[in-house]
Amino acid sequence: MSNPQSKVDVLIIGAGPAGVMCANGLARAGVNVRIIDKRPAKVAAGQADGIQPRTIEVLQSYGLADALLSQAAQMHMAAFYNPSPTGGIECTGRAADVNAPTARYPFEATLHQGEIENIFLNSMRKEGVEVERPMIPTSLELSTDQTELEDPQAYPVKVVLKRLDVEGEANNTEVVHAKFVLGADGAHSWVRKTMGVTMDGEQTDYIWGVIDMVPSPETDFPDVRNRCAIHSENGSCMIIPREGDKIRLYIQLTNADVVDPATGRVDMNKFGPDKLLEVAKKSFQPFIMSTTPDKIDWWTLYIIGQRVASKYSIHERVFIAGDACHTHSPKAGQGMNASMNDTHNLIWKLTYVLRGWADPSLLKTYEFERRKYAQDLIAFDKEFSALFSGKPKSEGYADGVSHQQFLQAFQTHGGFTSGINVHYVPSAITSAVYQSAASKLTIGQRLLPQTILRAADRRPVEVQDLCPADTRFKVLVFTGDMQDSQQHARVETFAAELSREDGFLNTNVIAQAERAYDVMSILKGKKEEISYRDVPEILRPHWSKVLLDDVDQTGTKGGKMYETYGVGPEGAVVIVRPDGYVGMVCPLDQVKSLDNYFAGFMKSP
Repeated sequence: MSNPQSKVDVLIIGAGPAGVMCANGLARAGVNVRIIDKRPAKVAAGQADGIQPRTIEVLQSYGLADALLSQAAQMHMAAFYNPSPTGGIECTGRAADVNAPTARYPFEATLHQGEIENIFLNSMRKEGVEVERPMIPTSLELSTDQTELEDPQAYPVKVVLKRLDVEGEANNTEVVHAKFVLGADGAHSWVRKTMGVTMDGEQTDYIWGVIDMVPSPETDFPDVRNRCAIHSENGSCMIIPREGDKIRLYIQLTNADVVDPATGRVDMNKFGPDKLLEVAKKSFQPFIMSTTPDKIDWWTLYIIGQRVASKYSIHERVFIAGDACHTHSPKAGQGMNASMNDTHNLIWKLTYVLRGWADPSLLKTYEFERRKYAQDLIAFDKEFSALFSGKPKSEGYADGVSHQQFLQAFQTHGGFTSGINVHYVPSAITSAVYQSAASKLTIGQRLLPQTILRAADRRPVEVQDLCPADTRFKVLVFTGDMQDSQQHARVETFAAELSREDGFLNTNVIAQAERAYDVMSILKGKKEEISYRDVPEILRPHWSKVLLDDVDQTGTKGGKMYETYGVGPEGAVVIVRPDGYVGMVCPLDQVKSLDNYFAGFMKSP
């Protein structure tokens, strides 16, 4: 009997954070997607746990932030401990855990990976998508026919899948023909290796252990519920508070502790959670840090590797994401965040190509944007890991790491580690030509959060909530003061230009404009005087799409959007990409620039 054959738009291999983020986003966009995983069940404990401020914003854009925040712990304060002159350690300072002034959520959230994955699994289920498990790919072939590779509606990828819980090849094997394949299958990625993609970088000498546990009542460490960086003469530790009463300890180890001298590799059998805790206790002296065996939830050992894949795709048909294309230390809480933001970047691009809206060349921007980010992440991680793992400065060791050095690095890189300052450089979808039109809104960075009023009912709303991850470009038109006659005339001229039959709203994606573009207008004026009908009809496709930059009835919310974004009284247009990043801005008299921007990657009829 021949194996069953099937077709799918996107096949995702691996149901970790990157995979389920992608499957959920594609399913919500109406894409025919399948996701498989070799594990018989989702992660039950441990693994990644930290969600950074920007990632919370991204989850909010999918309507999933509340599901996270209702369960997660929050880290608002970081404490720093260093060797005390009298022996042991002492607190040498405390600071905000997140140093990112524009963060909408100015804290990190922590929850074990299984529950984070579950948030996506529940959302996917509503779209009729389930993870197929336990299942593995056994072969992957990519067509060499250039015509087929260039046709976005072709199925050039052939993958043989095998069910691990069914006996007999006739029953457990399926041949899948896919338009696109995503390998989100971890640091030892089968997809990456099968496609011959190398990892560039190196392994460090830093060995760490991790324990998830509930501290015993006799634990007297005063900052046990804050994020803590601890440098001691006995090694370094980090505390990450977790949901409920749980905490995570990162514990620095030595070769003698865990490396098998015969193989030079970490020997998991040589160590255990009890020994890890023994090492930790020495670093916490004179404070008590203890637990009981029944309160240990999970533990592991690892050596830090810092590597980036040489490429993120093969012919823009087979992609890799997450740990499959970058590995680094977990100290700064970047792994899961980087992974989910990889596929957040890819979701809308795949959707546009599959819908026939965009040229397949759009998919090249995935590697262009996310590989540069990963390289920056590795550079940061090398510095941060060296500081964290380094011996503390003392009278006997002048070359050690000082508290000032560590704190400066912690705060200097806050914008990067929080994800708030991730910056995509110019490309077909990121044009910085008219940056001055919105001087404080950095093109290539995410849209700054800001409260604004809906003009029709004066209700305060968050502009990020008006720009969800719904695969639409947001066209934000800052009209200025429409009661000024000159500005009114300027806006009317802009609206007439925008309405042209050969303009981007009408020539790109024929009969689909409302699905590709979400037009909103932002007026400047007083809520007592403005009517939402003051703007031309094309700038108010719905009453809720007209906004007003003024304070609310309490005088405490809103009123600073033009100032925050650096938009002058003459107005501007801000284009927000479907992933929430600013693609371009321009003055109102540069509609042709808008047309050229979209013509650079969108298809015309």
